[in-house]
Amino acid sequence: MLDQAADTSTPNTESFTVKRRYLTEREIEQLIEAAKSNRHGHRDATMILVAYRHGMRASEVCSLEWYQIELDQGRLHVRRAKHGTACVHPIRGDEIRALRKLRRENPTEAHVFVSERGGPNQGFHHLIQRLGKVANMAFAVHPHMLRHACGFKLANDGHDTRALQHYLGHKNIQHTVRYTELSPDRFKDFWR
Repeated sequence: MLDQAADTSTPNTESFTVKRRYLTEREIEQLIEAAKSNRHGHRDATMILVAYRHGMRASEVCSLEWYQIELDQGRLHVRRAKHGTACVHPIRGDEIRALRKLRRENPTEAHVFVSERGGPNQGFHHLIQRLGKVANMAFAVHPHMLRHACGFKLANDGHDTRALQHYLGHKNIQHTVRYTELSPDRFKDFWR
């Protein structure tokens, strides 16, 4: 028998909301701007930019080493975690300039993003959470949202699923399809 009090209650609005799993380009820009006010603002902003542009997991961006980057050729050799497929990505001009500045600041370091103690910066998760609050995001932010933001951005730009799969290093295309399924522009040209 149904409880009659439950029938007259107001619906729970939480059940109607979708949990955000990615950030928009504007939200990425807000995070980068918030990072610039940090003590290590340039490093932190560059870390966010590189993680977003290349769809990197937190462990991938934290373990990034200088030998993986060819600044003169504008290439980044991406090593993927979770047995993902490694590939080579182009690096755009703003990234090259930011990475060159980081290299000048730490000319002898093996890792690109170093902590104050000289090792790889492992505090990326806490950094992103803190910057999400500084940037007044309406929801909790975590590093994997940068990877999802990359996938959704590239899918919305019309890149094919196979190319997107290789760019993100997915072994199984089922992990890539989620970005095209939720693309708001997916059906845009169906009735033209």
